[in-house]
Formats: sequence, C-alpha cells, structure tokens
Amino acid sequence: MSRVTIEDGKVTDVTEPRIRRCPLFAKYRGMGEITADVVRQNIEFRIESFGMCTEDRVTRMDNFLSFGISETMSSALINGEIDAAVMAADGCGTVVLTDPEVVQGLGGRISGICETEPIPAVVEAVGEGNMLDPETARIDMVAGLDKAVSMGYRTIAVTTPSMSDARTMRERHGDRAVIIAVHTTGMSEEDARTAFDVCDIITACASKHLREEVARRPDVLIAGNKVPVYAVTEKGKRMVGAKLAELGREPWDPSQGEEPPEPLI
Repeated sequence: MSRVTIEDGKVTDVTEPRIRRCPLFAKYRGMGEITADVVRQNIEFRIESFGMCTEDRVTRMDNFLSFGISETMSSALINGEIDAAVMAADGCGTVVLTDPEVVQGLGGRISGICETEPIPAVVEAVGEGNMLDPETARIDMVAGLDKAVSMGYRTIAVTTPSMSDARTMRERHGDRAVIIAVHTTGMSEEDARTAFDVCDIITACASKHLREEVARRPDVLIAGNKVPVYAVTEKGKRMVGAKLAELGREPWDPSQGEEPPEPLI
C-alpha cells in the first residue's frame, strides 16, 4: 500500500506504506519493518534484477514452484483448466495471454500496476494483437475479458481489484470467466461480501474484512497461512487444488493459526 512512480527506469517517488510488515516479504526478502525507503530499495531491486518498467524487461519465467496467482494461472493453462489469462503488467497494460511462461514472467514478480506505457520488448513478447491497447497500454480488465471472449477463448481467467468490475464480468460472461480478486488490501466490508459471491478465487492480501468474511464461509478452500488464497467455486478449487498438489501441499486449516500482514486494513 505504497504508491511508487518509475520514470525512465528510476524510482522518482514513493509514498509512505500503510502496511508495516508482510510475512512473505519477511520470509523471501528478509524485510522487517516496511518503510518508504525499504519499498524504494525493493523496487530498485526489481528494476535491476529483471528490468521491471524498462526495455530490459525479462518477460518469460519457467519456474512454477511457488504459490501465487500467476503461478496458479500458469499451471491452469498447462493442464487445460483455462484457455487464456487476462492480466495487467508493466509495458503492456491489459493483455490476453496463453503462454504459461509469459504469464509467470510478467505477473510473478510485480505488484499492482496502476498505470504503464508500452515498452517495445514487452510488446514484442506478448504481441500487439493480444494487447487491449498497443498504443497506450491502458488497463481495463472488463474490456480485456471482452477482448478474450471476442478472440474465441472459452474459459478465461481474469484478475481484478475491483468488485464492481468483477460483478460486471460475471453478468456479461457467466461461468466462462474465472474471476480472481487481487490487491484486496483496504477492501470494504461490502466488497468483501461481493468478492465471495462473485469471484472464483480471492487473494486475502492484508484485508481485514476478507478474513472476517471467510470465517462465515465454511466451504471455501484456503491455501496458505501468511497471505491466504481463497478458492470459492468449483473451478477455483480445481485450479488452487491442482497447484497445491503440484507443490505437495495441503489446504490450510484455519484452526492451525495464521501469520497475517500487519496491520490488517
């Protein structure tokens, strides 16, 4: 929950984060307290290591041995559970993808993208015809799903942080869409209820209200105890369950306790 601006490959602005600690970043990056300076250092690391938001952007990644939304969608493409994934990434905006390595390469190592612009290396990797808008790389997940449907894909995973957009997607495309709620920190109580009513898969992030709502939903499959992923529908459960099986893991039992981000908001 820090807004970061990158211009010409340099971090030019970082706002104060609202989350002080993330157990995943603590585990994998050794981060203790999250401050604006820590956020800056982490984004600079991403720019240096895989060229995020630059022409040096690495767009393919073949390591699916971790658990997350891009990993789950990549595996679902491989096993035929979905035909395409609609996601947003730096350098291409909203894009329709069918290559698991590109899904993982673009989505596996980034945070929420609010705004971007076309980057030639990324455009070449995904193909202009698969971008919602090759001229501006705009982000519009509803329009991205519409595009995927118009391209003839039958079962399409799509990520969105907006529950209004999620409801629109469901109304337009029904079960053809596998809707995944992402970047849910700060979600309202009403949106948390909507997420469980409309979405197939939900990332808990640092959402207080999602954790309260899942306690009232006993049929949800839960993966992970740090930043849980909730599989709500049968399609969602198949996708998340298949990824758990691939990793040799079991669903999480809430009675075992949780190590959440701090604070939950």
